[in-house]
Amino acid sequence: MAIQPKKHEMPTQDPLVRAKNFEEVALGYSDDVAVSEALRCLNCKNKPCVAGCPVNIHIPEFIAKIKEGDFEGAYQIISETSSLPAVCGRVCPQETQCESKCTLGIKFEPVAIGRLERFVADWHNAHSGAAPSAMEPNGKKVAVVGSGPSGLTCAGDLAKKGYKVTVYEALHTAGGVLVYGIPEFRLPKSIVKKEVETLQKLGVDVETNVVIGKTLTIDELFDMGYDAVFVGSGAGLPNFMNIPGESFKGVYSANEFLTRSNLMKAYKATPDTPIMKGGNVAVVGGGNVAMDAARTALRLGAEKVYIVYRRSMDELPARKE
Repeated sequence: MAIQPKKHEMPTQDPLVRAKNFEEVALGYSDDVAVSEALRCLNCKNKPCVAGCPVNIHIPEFIAKIKEGDFEGAYQIISETSSLPAVCGRVCPQETQCESKCTLGIKFEPVAIGRLERFVADWHNAHSGAAPSAMEPNGKKVAVVGSGPSGLTCAGDLAKKGYKVTVYEALHTAGGVLVYGIPEFRLPKSIVKKEVETLQKLGVDVETNVVIGKTLTIDELFDMGYDAVFVGSGAGLPNFMNIPGESFKGVYSANEFLTRSNLMKAYKATPDTPIMKGGNVAVVGGGNVAMDAARTALRLGAEKVYIVYRRSMDELPARKE
């Protein structure tokens, strides 16, 4: 059978429709499309895609399960090394990681590894009611500071090895940048909540509204009996340009603008946390965060959104999706 040269397209909301709502843009593969895309995998002997994955997911193996129609089996393979498959399938930069190493990509478009990972995770969440089994305790306790991607990944990996893990989060919702920084239309917060719940079923405790360094110190964590502390506090503070006008009304850091919209739901009709809407909006920067801010401003009712970037379009660092 001849190999299809291009990836199967990801179904999406119509641009004119999605520009006015905060629902997820990408709609996901169907079962048949996922199997068809999986059949493009060459099942390379040296597995270069695995080397390109930061957590070394067994990519050919999980794709082989999709080919067989064993979607739950594919999920179990992914879960051996990844604690956040539904998140990673949506927001990991696969084009510069696993897919960039795909042998098929030398001649054709690479296998849509990220889309297949998302499909498998979503299928599991929709069809499997089985709770993950907690590992036999090894008697060691670890505190994880921060519930962003690194903190949750650390917690999941340790829990699978029998450690008793408690995650401490400063905000009122677990997820870190996944809940305050990435817009709903790219990563629904229900997906993050589900991933956190899966970790809790593994035995991970999550304590919110705890600011380590204020509510508790690192020394106090050790006094509480923890054998180790992992600090994954993230990069939540903005980096200002220190130019005139930054303190004017209507000027937001991307952190504040996105946090108001994402975590505090300022896009809703009657939000508890307000946000300026409408008018002309200028977004300074050209990375993924700038694009998230621009897309959010448009959905909030901006008449026109401008991206102001100091280099050329070819040098724009944002993902080209």
